[in-house]
Amino acid sequence: MHELSGCISFLLSRAAKEASRVMRAYLAPLGVTPTQYAVLRVLYEQEAPTGAEVSATLRMDSATLTGVLDRLDQAGLLERRPDPGDRRVNRLYLTRAGRARMPELDAAVDAANDFINGLVGRGAGVLRQGLGRLAGD
Repeated sequence: MHELSGCISFLLSRAAKEASRVMRAYLAPLGVTPTQYAVLRVLYEQEAPTGAEVSATLRMDSATLTGVLDRLDQAGLLERRPDPGDRRVNRLYLTRAGRARMPELDAAVDAANDFINGLVGRGAGVLRQGLGRLAGD
């Protein structure tokens, strides 16, 4: 492989940056970043996960996650509560405000995905499957 345009790693990197830009544009009016949305979505889907569980689910390092959790906590969208079985561990919960925001956040993400699907065309489903395999899902 001698041309960068044929390098799958390079193409994936460029595509990821563009997809992230699109997602940011759709979520920005709602005051949430794509990373914050991902954390909120995990909290919506999982019952009271720990930070370590969220970190593992999203494959995010703990330092980055801590900053995201701090901002979502300050925004009133999540709360941390001590685990009743181990007070050294905090469990994460969506607040009522956080739960109430999910439909509009999900709609924005759906719209962004629809836009990206339109760019990809008929091969979007195959691309999604391949990316899932590559990501180990």
